[in-house]
Amino acid sequence: MDNKVSNKEKDNNINLTILNEINKAAKMGMDSISYVIKKVDDENMKENLSTQFSEYGKIVDKVNTQFDHYGEVPDETPITDKMMGWTGVQLNTITDKSNSHIAEMMIQGGDMGIIECQKLLNHNPYADQEVKDILNDFMNMQKNDIEQMKKFL
Repeated sequence: MDNKVSNKEKDNNINLTILNEINKAAKMGMDSISYVIKKVDDENMKENLSTQFSEYGKIVDKVNTQFDHYGEVPDETPITDKMMGWTGVQLNTITDKSNSHIAEMMIQGGDMGIIECQKLLNHNPYADQEVKDILNDFMNMQKNDIEQMKKFL
């Protein structure tokens, strides 16, 4: 019996790994927004964050559609990651709930997301084009969100 993994299986594993990373990052973004929006008084910022939340949801939908093609489901985000995200927002906003500070937190999160997306693109040149497209969409969405947040600095 041959234990070698076929190229098709390797490609599927690469694609599923990337999709899981996108899913995890998008859900982390959604969680962060849901935690931080409760601390925001400014209606413009709330509206902007709500729009971002919806954009993250669209990325998750695209990821889920791709998972369906593979007959798989995305990994669940561990509860410890969610707790750490919530705790981080709480600690970061104890003394400063200003628009500027919240925008800075969101920009930092977006920057980390962009870096991770670019790494995934650079390290996985043979990923399916559909997966790369979602990754690029996610990266561009985060770049746009950062530009929107800069208005609040």
